[in-house]
Amino acid sequence: MLFYASVSTFVFVVLLVSYRYREMILAHAPKRLKDSFPRLQHYAPVSTFSQQANAGLTSSAFDIEANIQDGDSRVGLDEQGTQEVLDIMRRERVNFDQARLIRHNRILASNGIDASGMPLDSKAITRL
Repeated sequence: MLFYASVSTFVFVVLLVSYRYREMILAHAPKRLKDSFPRLQHYAPVSTFSQQANAGLTSSAFDIEANIQDGDSRVGLDEQGTQEVLDIMRRERVNFDQARLIRHNRILASNGIDASGMPLDSKAITRL
């Protein structure tokens, strides 16, 4: 019984580590393996403005292409924020601007602020 528990724990840890470091692992995977699993190809990091614009992270209200044309020297958008917006777009089937708004409202809510900008704390002074 102890043997099966240790084997299952080992398999769980290997799967957990593989999932956590999937981007690094997939970068070294052979092309034939990547072609066999096309869903795995969306884990490639999006790091430059042009790659982010090609991934759909641009709109008329948030124009990354203007940065590209102006020769912006920055690397690109925040990688964690970019991934969160892409996940929201995929999961909730919304466009880029709506996904940014959803992410922004979540950040506000986690800091105790409602969507209108007012603090949720009942002791906050909002008028003098």
